[in-house]
Amino acid sequence: MDKVVASAEEAVADIVSGSRLSVGGFGLCGIPSVLIDAVLASGASDLEAVSNNCGVDEWGLGRLLMARRLRRMVSSYVGENKEFARQFLSGELEVELTPQGTLAERMRAGGSGIAGFFTVTGAGTQVAEGGLPWKYDDSGNVIVASPPKQTQVFETHDGPKEFVLEEAITTDFGLVRAWQGDRHGNLVYRDSARNFNPLAAMCARVTIAEVEHLVEPGEIDPNNVHTPGVFVQRVVELTPEQAADKRIEKRTVRARMETAQ
Repeated sequence: MDKVVASAEEAVADIVSGSRLSVGGFGLCGIPSVLIDAVLASGASDLEAVSNNCGVDEWGLGRLLMARRLRRMVSSYVGENKEFARQFLSGELEVELTPQGTLAERMRAGGSGIAGFFTVTGAGTQVAEGGLPWKYDDSGNVIVASPPKQTQVFETHDGPKEFVLEEAITTDFGLVRAWQGDRHGNLVYRDSARNFNPLAAMCARVTIAEVEHLVEPGEIDPNNVHTPGVFVQRVVELTPEQAADKRIEKRTVRARMETAQ
């Protein structure tokens, strides 16, 4: 089955206001920037996004944020984005902060048909006890807080420990970026871009992948496939210019040392 669509705009056409999105990437590495821009152009609003972070002020999910298209974020990191912090603290955005490993496993569980799992992360803290601020009003009062979660003691090799029940995450649409993909939707990520992309692809009902290099079925060694095509419904081939347009969050350099003559 050929899953390639003609454009990013066509690929996201049925993402409507109120949709829940899982979005790949870590910082600005491996983010589906072309698909995000297509969602921005579509006019869809009141969106909930599940992603490690929310890009930066002018790139990635930060573009949807700046346009007030996001209603809610499920994330593990909110740094590098001043507008994200401003909207959260001023009551314009609901944010469910989740430990990074827990977020990854919640997405993986959703894609695996697992309703929930127990983890030691967060036991004995507000993660388990509830009360973490999710939404403020414009006066700084907490109006939505995290609920308490079920806990259970399990016997481990270190003795009994308390674990926290975390529920799986599923979304309406998944947006991911791959280095290579074929027409059947099999995807390969390159280096650290293989971060949250496989998980974002797994947990979505409809997954859309933008690929830097489109190849024919059979050209990817099955042993090298990171996301099998069964998880992907649409593929968008990027132009060379789109594939090369990658940003760096924070560039740190040092002065060039003069070489001895």
